[in-house]
Amino acid sequence: MEYSRHSALMRIVGFGGVDSRENAKAKLWGRRFEGPMVLAAIWILIDWYLQSKGLTNRYTSFASDWLIWLIFLSELIIMSLLVDDKMRYLKHNWMSPLIVLAGLPVLWGVNTFYAGTLRTLRLALTIGIFLRVSKDTRDLLSKHNLGVTLFVCFVILIISGLLISGIDPAFETPLDGLWWAWVTVTTVGYGDLVPATTEGRIFGSLLILMGLGMFSMLTASFSVFFIEQDERELTLKEEQNIKRIAQLEAKLERIESQLDEALSVLTNLDQKSSEQDRSK
Repeated sequence: MEYSRHSALMRIVGFGGVDSRENAKAKLWGRRFEGPMVLAAIWILIDWYLQSKGLTNRYTSFASDWLIWLIFLSELIIMSLLVDDKMRYLKHNWMSPLIVLAGLPVLWGVNTFYAGTLRTLRLALTIGIFLRVSKDTRDLLSKHNLGVTLFVCFVILIISGLLISGIDPAFETPLDGLWWAWVTVTTVGYGDLVPATTEGRIFGSLLILMGLGMFSMLTASFSVFFIEQDERELTLKEEQNIKRIAQLEAKLERIESQLDEALSVLTNLDQKSSEQDRSK
């Protein structure tokens, strides 16, 4: 049930992947695309870093945009051809056609704020790619509604940042409020931005309490996840040992049966030999 909720959340944000009801070939190619998509996500991060440091030129940036766009386009076309329900696939993975269509103006040479926005969006997509292709991450987020909880906490974080920037004059922009909300909810508290009003301090106190509760819950969920993994491994080893014991018992039974047959043959031979001796 929890895993299905996480899968539903991934479909809502456009990273649903191949549906479990699809054919075997579509599932196979969905797994094959995991590697290239992870490499694309890593390259998006590298490309963003190189561009932010001014280490690229117009030609390398153009080639990088083409490479990333072709990877998304290849996955979209191939998977759309392989799946049985094409509308369901596009609905659950709406981020892929969005990136493909939105990337066309950039490839045509539109070098405006829109291009930078698209690259920033692609950077955010790397998180979704890793969440989609990583089974361990999906298992972790599906346990105890952790994925939904993190999403709710993220929404609360955004709202808190916007609220504090509106009620406290110490925060000049919403970005200041978001930064303060982040360091407050994580109980880090750098002290570079602090509320200057009573209302802001009360709001900050409530946010700190929420952060303590949230991270306590996350720590407990992580602990349970790793404990369950250890228990799963122990259970698997026990099942393997039980199978081996059952195989040994079956072999012993066969050996015992063969010994009984051999003993029976020897007994019959002894009886025949005794009868022959008596007849002489």
